[in-house]
Amino acid sequence: MGIKIKMMPTSPDVDLEKIKQEAKNLVEQDNGKNREYEEEPIAFGLKAVIAFFEWPEEKELEEIEEKLKNIENVKSIQIIDMRKIA
Repeated sequence: MGIKIKMMPTSPDVDLEKIKQEAKNLVEQDNGKNREYEEEPIAFGLKAVIAFFEWPEEKELEEIEEKLKNIENVKSIQIIDMRKIA
């Protein structure tokens, strides 16, 4: 299953590369497969990290959601897309 999650940092000064790297590590540890990580401008210099990865259908999505929420300097996360990948 392909999952796209928006991760909002706590401030514009946060190192987004650290957030991306930590997210990639967490996805791989849970048998997910990283696809794409990009930054999306929000407002006033604030950028969100958009994480796109494959997630095993037999695993609960809540597992990775909880881990991503707990990354240092991540204020919130939101699933913005979820689809079956052939």
